[in-house]
Amino acid sequence: MSKLGIKTVCYLAKSYKCTFQCLRQTHGQALNNRVLYNAYSSTQTFKYEDIQIELSKNLKPKPDPDKLTFGKSFTDHMLTIAWSEQNGWDKPQIQPFGNLSLHPAASVLHYALELFEGMKAYRGVDNKIRLFRPMSNMDRMYNSSVRCSLPPFDKEELLKCLSKLVSVDKEWVPYSTTSTLYIRPTYISTEPTLGVASPGHALLFVILGPVGPYFPTGAFNPVTLYADTENVRAWKGGVGDCKMGSNYGPTIMPQKAAAAKGCQQVLWLYGEEHLLTEVGTMNIFVSWHNEQGEKELITPPLDGTILPGVTRKSLLDLARSWNEFKVTERTLSMKQFKKSIK
Repeated sequence: MSKLGIKTVCYLAKSYKCTFQCLRQTHGQALNNRVLYNAYSSTQTFKYEDIQIELSKNLKPKPDPDKLTFGKSFTDHMLTIAWSEQNGWDKPQIQPFGNLSLHPAASVLHYALELFEGMKAYRGVDNKIRLFRPMSNMDRMYNSSVRCSLPPFDKEELLKCLSKLVSVDKEWVPYSTTSTLYIRPTYISTEPTLGVASPGHALLFVILGPVGPYFPTGAFNPVTLYADTENVRAWKGGVGDCKMGSNYGPTIMPQKAAAAKGCQQVLWLYGEEHLLTEVGTMNIFVSWHNEQGEKELITPPLDGTILPGVTRKSLLDLARSWNEFKVTERTLSMKQFKKSIK
């Protein structure tokens, strides 16, 4: 157990480091010198040791863990860390959960300068609270912030602050084997001007909420998919590999159309070959016997259109360690997929 009372388990990914050259190769000339400098330099950041805590005086009743729905219940506290170009990072603050105050011209509202992460805290049968590979989420969040031209932050310091928030609201982690505490780190531009430019003001905040299964059918029951040949979730050269809100809003209309056809999720396809990419907001795996008769586990490669999921990487690591079947990261078309299920 750490000092914060939160034990992190499994593997912690190495800290993300990036050179100017790899940034240019990944994101092209669209990243200006200021963004490149900010992405490379992290000499100024907030510190966990400076965290300030204001406990709520009006604690809410805890919901029944067996009746939880995703994203509708929230804990008593939240973490906020403000940044400005003039003053740098403010001290991290854990405060009572409440509304944010934003200028009507804040660029997050107009140009979608924002990103987020999704992770969970689990209460084990030993009553210990654990996070699963949390540094992988911090790495991905940092990479998204570079692409979104938001100021850099220290990933380890954010993880410490986030863990402290979970510790403060530890009684909200369900005493359950089917429910968990969802953690939503979010990073937005609060720049109060209408110009399209790198922001001079930003806010990083974290909210928590107990959740049950994402799908009403339960955690381990099959879902029906609609293979969409008209709409595209992401494309090469875009931001499909970043966890930005702008990737999710446009998927709601196709999702509604899929629901009208009796399907629960969209199977996203890409290109003239209708390559399988993702399912809804999730990575996809296919287990089959390939053309050579080999048992194979396939998932699409990280080519810029796929979000590098933490669960995705974990499944690949496990499957490769078993050495029981072929494990491949490669493209798979609908034509190949339909042929395999005949």
